[in-house]
Amino acid sequence: MPTPFLSSEEYDERAHALYNEGRYDEALGTLREGLTLYPNAVELHVGVGYARLAREEFAWARRSFEEALVLEPEHEDGLAGLGETLLKFGQIEAGLRCFQRTLELGYTDDTDLMLQIGRTLFREGSLREDRTLFAESQTFFEVASDQNPESAEAVACAGYSLHRLGDDDGSIRKLRKALQLDKEHAEARIYLANMLYDRSEYEAALYHFERTTPEDHWDELGIWRLIELKRSLHKLDENDPDLKPWDDRLTELSASLDEVDELLMELDPSRESARDEHARGQLELFGTLLSEVLEQKADELDPASFEAAVLEAADATLAAHRVHTRDGRTYDGTWHDIVRGLRDADHAFRGRSVEDYMHRTATRCHSETGVRVPSHDPESFLRGIATAGLLRIER
Repeated sequence: MPTPFLSSEEYDERAHALYNEGRYDEALGTLREGLTLYPNAVELHVGVGYARLAREEFAWARRSFEEALVLEPEHEDGLAGLGETLLKFGQIEAGLRCFQRTLELGYTDDTDLMLQIGRTLFREGSLREDRTLFAESQTFFEVASDQNPESAEAVACAGYSLHRLGDDDGSIRKLRKALQLDKEHAEARIYLANMLYDRSEYEAALYHFERTTPEDHWDELGIWRLIELKRSLHKLDENDPDLKPWDDRLTELSASLDEVDELLMELDPSRESARDEHARGQLELFGTLLSEVLEQKADELDPASFEAAVLEAADATLAAHRVHTRDGRTYDGTWHDIVRGLRDADHAFRGRSVEDYMHRTATRCHSETGVRVPSHDPESFLRGIATAGLLRIER
């Protein structure tokens, strides 16, 4: 039953508190209850939109934001929410128009809103690998930092987007400025440390890594690099007590996937689609090869020899390379196929990209063996791992 003595603002506040705790179902229930009493309360419609977004119910979220904007066409949170929802549907231009409208309406002084829109664009840019969205995110982060120059978060976010746009020098300047404003900004410090590591500025990278705690890290890469740098620059033994908290955090992060997560990853249709796509490509390649054999050798070979030539060519095409791991497993295919197979066999990396797997494994390999392994392409990566003695390449 609705509680008639609560105002629409109080319903909104209750739902907002539940939302911040991640209790989206309860937040949605509170908002619906409020709307039965106050059907024209714009804030409640906007709240429903964000709760639906959090539940990935994008069509319903879009409807709620549109209902809010019918009631108040210039509502800033409604515009931001609708813009985010439109991006989810791939309607990039329409989404960008919603975000641009907030600038036209003069909401530039709302730092939180500018950061929210910037993060939305950055996140979608990362998912789509879309440079345009990174550039748009940079615009909103710069607006936020211009309006609030003391905001370390705004400055750091501008640094993140500059890095994704390829301006590493500009990114490093922003991140250092953010740390001047707030030396406890762990995310900016870890990001900066990783960038310095990538530039082979190892002492500077370790300086920043050592000013974080294991709990600041939600990604294994920075921890692997910190351990590697401590061992190489400080000459620490792998069992040194100074490394134990970091090893413990690595173990904790590696074990973060439960059985349900792993099952869902196994059932991920995108993985099957990738395999199907690869199979189609190999079939097309084999068809081309077979045509060449028919043209070149059909008149030269007897039927048995002709069949053997076709099978030999097919084997060479479908299993161009073969590697053996130390635990007795064998992987065939292109270099990319083999790396993907190694990634899928490692529970800690299921669901991550091949590039991410190569980067992190190369860092771990160097930490454990002292061999620097390239991670920019699958072939160089596998040959580096073979040099470290962790696998054998047959062909």
